[in-house]
Amino acid sequence: MTIEAKTPDEYIEKLPDDRKEAVSKLRETVKSNLPKGFEECISYKMIGYVVPHSIYPDGYHCDPKLPLPFINIASQKNFVALYHSGIYADQELHDWFVGEYPKHVKTKLDMGKSCIRFKNVNHIPYDLIAALCQKMTPQQWIALYEQNIKKS
Repeated sequence: MTIEAKTPDEYIEKLPDDRKEAVSKLRETVKSNLPKGFEECISYKMIGYVVPHSIYPDGYHCDPKLPLPFINIASQKNFVALYHSGIYADQELHDWFVGEYPKHVKTKLDMGKSCIRFKNVNHIPYDLIAALCQKMTPQQWIALYEQNIKKS
């Protein structure tokens, strides 16, 4: 499900009613727990949190005109998704999250490389997402990105 929106507020406005509250709460959780320096925007037709060019002028290696993506929130056809690039790039962070998840949610973790899928919006562990968001600064993400992902 692709949503055409120019702002995060417009994105949420266009969501089906059964998704609005969960995506809004997820957005607020991310916004209020990310370290200073990340910027909210629409990124890849999702609500995005990026390292702006003012902090990282090189931008995203796939398209340097774009800021460096970090977290995205999306309402997909069958689930709400949180994409977290740090989980993909940092095995220790990934393992921490996988280990903590069952302490917060009774259902099985549904996760890809960077995508955490919530098929039931009543099972989103907002407190765990808040803790995850606090674990990496823009500078730490840039260093990890340059070390593990960016191809020279």
